Amino acid sequence: MQSLLELSFEHQAEACVLIDPYENSVVLANRVASELLGYGRKEFQQLSASDLFLDQLPVMVVFTEAVLTNGSDWCSDIVCYHRHGDPISVEMNGRRLVDEERVYVVVSIADREALLTQREKAEALQLHRAGIRRWKTIENIFQEIERENALILSAAGEGIYGVNADGKTTFINPAAERMLGYKADDLFGKDIHSAIHHSHSDGSPYASKTCPIYAAFADGEVHFVDDEVFWRKDGRPLAVEYTSTPIDDNGELVGAVVIFRDISDRKEAEAKLRSALAEVEALRNRLELENAYLLEEIHNEHNYKEIVGGSAAILNIVRQIELVAPTAANVLISGESGTGKELIARAIHESSDRSHRPLIRVNCASIPRELFESEFFGHVKGAFTGAVADRTGRFELADGGTLFLDEVGEIPLELQSKLLRVLQEQQFERVGDNLTRCVDVRVIAATNRDLKIEVAQQTFREDLYFRLNVFPIESVPLRLRIDDIPLLATHFTRRACEKFNKASTELTKANMHALQSYHWPGNIRELINVIERAVILSINGRLQLDLPQSSTVVRKAKVSDHTGNPSILSDKECQRRARDNIITALKTCNGKVFGSDGAAKLLDVKPTTLASRIKRLKIEKSEFV
Repeated sequence: MQSLLELSFEHQAEACVLIDPYENSVVLANRVASELLGYGRKEFQQLSASDLFLDQLPVMVVFTEAVLTNGSDWCSDIVCYHRHGDPISVEMNGRRLVDEERVYVVVSIADREALLTQREKAEALQLHRAGIRRWKTIENIFQEIERENALILSAAGEGIYGVNADGKTTFINPAAERMLGYKADDLFGKDIHSAIHHSHSDGSPYASKTCPIYAAFADGEVHFVDDEVFWRKDGRPLAVEYTSTPIDDNGELVGAVVIFRDISDRKEAEAKLRSALAEVEALRNRLELENAYLLEEIHNEHNYKEIVGGSAAILNIVRQIELVAPTAANVLISGESGTGKELIARAIHESSDRSHRPLIRVNCASIPRELFESEFFGHVKGAFTGAVADRTGRFELADGGTLFLDEVGEIPLELQSKLLRVLQEQQFERVGDNLTRCVDVRVIAATNRDLKIEVAQQTFREDLYFRLNVFPIESVPLRLRIDDIPLLATHFTRRACEKFNKASTELTKANMHALQSYHWPGNIRELINVIERAVILSINGRLQLDLPQSSTVVRKAKVSDHTGNPSILSDKECQRRARDNIITALKTCNGKVFGSDGAAKLLDVKPTTLASRIKRLKIEKSEFV
């Protein structure tokens, strides 16, 4: 059984529709609504409320908002659509209905054409009955027009107010009251500029003579401003855009109508967009720098791209790589020049969980002292002469990845403390900038120096040494892994043939014997050069090895002949004599290596070179102090 209320709704003389404005749905429609709009009862419940009004939806939204705000409203100029798409000009009355904390809108819909016909008949009848009632009808029409205008003004979502030629407020609509926090009575007849438009957004005074709102009734032009502030009653700024339109009364400018809207959300969205675009731009610049860096790395000639060898020394290095790669520990790779320290660093990076980010390489020996800080940490425009643009440093490029510091012993002592701070705190500032940037960088360092000696000589910070030397790896010289030479030589020969577009060439036993008999002071780098030179000079697939004979190990030493020619020494004898010579120099200088009175000066070699030889030959300097 239907309830009495449902029966009453069903048998209303006017078309009635119950709408849920928040769900945009039709809850219920009566019989007259079905006849007027052509939908069945169940079809109504499957519709969105907006389906009934299509392009009239903005007017319907204003009408609905007015009903929800005021409790009821009326609209006489709206079009709804029949099921078959035919437009129907209608009048609507709406009332707010609250049921169990849900809010609905009951809309009565009347065919405007039918109403006009009825009104015309009634008006004709009234005019026929009494002439004076005709004037009453005309008066009602004007009242109706005034009422409609008042409803529209009240229902508008934008703030609207009027000013006369003296700048006094003549009217203000509810939306303007809500946005500004003022009641209409607070502003009627008062100078509205001094109340809501007295200052710019930065707080500086805004003179009324420069106000575009007042200018409208001075020059008769429409003025539109898209970014200013009005001031609320509580003193807070309200970001607005507004249009000031002059009011003309028979050629006389008597005031202006101002329509404004709150653009705070738009401004916030624009700020977020600018921030997002700045972040995207920064990321794009970073990716471009990384790409440029990687292209530079590609064009650089690397020794090799994979570890080749099966000797015990190489297998031990591989085991060390497998142990340390999954961790975040810093690694210090030491060894002579040309032994493949960078290859070990690349293998560690590619085996780590940072392999999706780049390995950024810095050759510390090639950076001028005055540019170290800029190279490591970057700089901002104008930080120093020649800084014409912002620059991203290598630490920032390596964020999330690995930074390889080749020849780390070349870093100037005064900058080592800054490097230490980044390693400890993972924070830095660009040169000329106060902004502290955070990074997540793993550091792998390499050196051909003995940093322990450097620490003792106070040319390298001890705390930085221990920070880098968390996991040490010794890169073995080629002369201590002679068994790997056949594999290495074959690998580099194949690469050289591809590089120089030469026919495939095989190494002979004689070639291998010659290569394994040489002591390789330049290590892997020298081996690559020898192989590439041999491939270039090869004829009919035969390699022409060109090894410095003065450095070749001679298996059997020859004694002096009867003519008095000097004997030829074996490599072992040469090394023994070199060791004895260094010991003699150390004894003479009381174990001192560096300085004008050090052994390096006496032997006419670089102190770092002598320190490396002392370590290689296992000479204890302390014995000569």
